[in-house]
Amino acid sequence: MTSADTRDRALGALYGLAVGDALGMPTQSFGRADIARRFGPIEGFEDGPADQPIAPGLPAGTITDDTEQAVLVAELLIEGCGRIDAHRFAERLTAWERGMAAKGSADLLGPSTKRAIDAIAAGTPPEEAGRSGTTNGAAMRVAPVGVATPCEPIDGLIARVRDAGLVTHNTTLGTASAAAVAAAVSTGVAGGGPAAALDAAERAAEAGARYGHPVADDDIAARIRHARADVAGRSEADALDHVHAAIGTGVASQESVVAAFALAELRADDPWAAVRLAAGIGGDTDTIAAIVGAVLGACHGTAAFPADAVATVRRVNDLDLRPLADALLALRDALPDAGGAP
Repeated sequence: MTSADTRDRALGALYGLAVGDALGMPTQSFGRADIARRFGPIEGFEDGPADQPIAPGLPAGTITDDTEQAVLVAELLIEGCGRIDAHRFAERLTAWERGMAAKGSADLLGPSTKRAIDAIAAGTPPEEAGRSGTTNGAAMRVAPVGVATPCEPIDGLIARVRDAGLVTHNTTLGTASAAAVAAAVSTGVAGGGPAAALDAAERAAEAGARYGHPVADDDIAARIRHARADVAGRSEADALDHVHAAIGTGVASQESVVAAFALAELRADDPWAAVRLAAGIGGDTDTIAAIVGAVLGACHGTAAFPADAVATVRRVNDLDLRPLADALLALRDALPDAGGAP
């Protein structure tokens, strides 16, 4: 039976993802210096500026594709009793994008996901459609897999990670990146602290890199390890300079996903500070902050974030994640002791 602490950590992961995502909404795609000039240090939610290329004019606290696609993954996991059907996933992603376009949103499918969905529509088998997916789309939406799946045995976790990324990111880089996020969230939900969660991310990235179409520069585990070591002992300002300049914050997994783990290491003690730093670092800020929020939210629970911030995200987006958290934890409880995904 799920304990109150486990449920709180699951909610911390899901709401942490949403809070980070909403903080990064107005700053996404802007450069770090531009963000500092426009917003100063990120202290809370801001409206999307009129010239925001992806989220112009959106109200403060609005989530983006990171949270919306994570909810989609959660719903498919629940509907499939722990498995995600590839064709169903492609259909739901396509329907999601149509709905966003109908609302006039520019926040549509990312480059890897868009290519894959177009390929499936043209008749490409799902397992082949994602063979070039190396961006962060699978990692940004994978947190529900971590909530629903124990980190051990690792093969069970990787099976569900692959289900959630096969259609769009069926590469060693895409799988390893998503596995790292899922493992960190899963470890936190199970009661682990940040150090244990980030260690689990490295191990899962190593395991995940064995699956998918091979691509160059796919050693996410080593990149996470080095990034964590590189920010340790640095001042906050120096560490942010290093992440921005040496790691990068673009949509490539080896940039944004690794940057997220570096920031989680830097402010493991203060998730609210960590997601605000992520929202101000430039580049793919909504995804970086969403991953940081999911990982540290799982480790600290809902108290990691101000109650008014969570309430704002719930109200602005009509987003009650409690039923999803409960259903995902029921999947976790239903797994056999020695089995992988059912």
